[in-house]
Amino acid sequence: MSDQIFKSDFLQTLQARGYIHQITHPAELDAAAATGVVTGYIGFDATAPSLHVGSLIQIMMLRRLQQAGGKPIVLMGGGTTKVGDPTGKDASRPQLTDETIQANIASIKTVFEKFLTFGDGPTDAVMVDNDAWLSTYGYVEFLREYGTHFTINRMLAFDSVKLRLEREQPMTFLEFNYMLMQSVDFLELNRARGCTLQMGGSDQWGNIVSGVDLVRRVDQKAAFGLTTPLLTTASGGKMGKTAQGAVWLNAEQLSPYDYWQFWRNADDADVGRFLRLFTDLPLDEIARLEALEGAGINDAKKTLADAATTMLHGADAAATARAAAEGAFERGTLSADLPTVELPHDEVIGAMIAAVTTRAGLTASNGEARRLAQGGGLRLNDAAIADGARLIEASDVNADGVLKLAAGKKKIVLVKPIQS
Repeated sequence: MSDQIFKSDFLQTLQARGYIHQITHPAELDAAAATGVVTGYIGFDATAPSLHVGSLIQIMMLRRLQQAGGKPIVLMGGGTTKVGDPTGKDASRPQLTDETIQANIASIKTVFEKFLTFGDGPTDAVMVDNDAWLSTYGYVEFLREYGTHFTINRMLAFDSVKLRLEREQPMTFLEFNYMLMQSVDFLELNRARGCTLQMGGSDQWGNIVSGVDLVRRVDQKAAFGLTTPLLTTASGGKMGKTAQGAVWLNAEQLSPYDYWQFWRNADDADVGRFLRLFTDLPLDEIARLEALEGAGINDAKKTLADAATTMLHGADAAATARAAAEGAFERGTLSADLPTVELPHDEVIGAMIAAVTTRAGLTASNGEARRLAQGGGLRLNDAAIADGARLIEASDVNADGVLKLAAGKKKIVLVKPIQS
């Protein structure tokens, strides 16, 4: 799609910022976006109390739609979460109770309110739950109404199914129905809310195309699909996955400081791309930042971290996180805003620093911590520790009752020994 010339602000913006991977009917969608309000949706299953940063590109797509004068629909998968999307997975999801799913939806909703304007206006975002219709169908009714529009031959050809079977991993009949349910979502939203566009990641292409086909075949209505590229880091890793786990969007799951640090630690080669995808900074300013070299690229990374953290957690939280990080890494000062881990006193004092480093979450294993020490990358209270077997002493704890551990140049945690 890189050589396609679009007329609508919406698709021009998506193209310029790198969001577009595939579109089902590009000319039709471009004409619709150029002449009226396009209503589009993305679905999010509620498998945890928070989405992680891997979902942020989808949230930003809805933001771009609203910024261009379209109407975003956030579809929460209260119904589909009960089934589980098999895409890219080798095992079935654990089944959640209705109460857990609804609690997860309530928690996730708070994040969308940071990125979208909700309300009753023509371009205001709305949030709906597909459980409202999926759970009303009787089994026979659902099969008679929609089962005739899907062939097993075609479903087996989609990557979400084919790759799972090629890996000889079992797929339950429950999961096999996910594609039908997602397609019916699009049809329901098209009928009830005039929704004509479904967006998602490139791994959702098969499910999205099935929904587009269902709307066009059953109701002969306009329907479009658009996917984003698979988002990986310059080093080839999956976006949002770190050695310490997922980068959550809810502050309860991940502090604003750690969120700021995630963006500050981006690979040099990712800075420009991340600025285009995850901030509202003008493209000419991004081009300037992207061209910085040497120490200047660190300023670009801080700008990225400031902008991304401000959008999610607010300007005050971003400023506080930046001050804490600069104090800890550049001036050697401590701040209460640094991540703090409380550990039992007898698991800290008298324990090997490699073990404490691992318990604090800075390294994945004691062996990794020892190798880090041998390479000069492990520090205790800003002093390099060459021997990972070195025992932590009571005198290492400062007047505030904490000791400062650092792994490399990017990760710091305060460890607070607690008497049991």
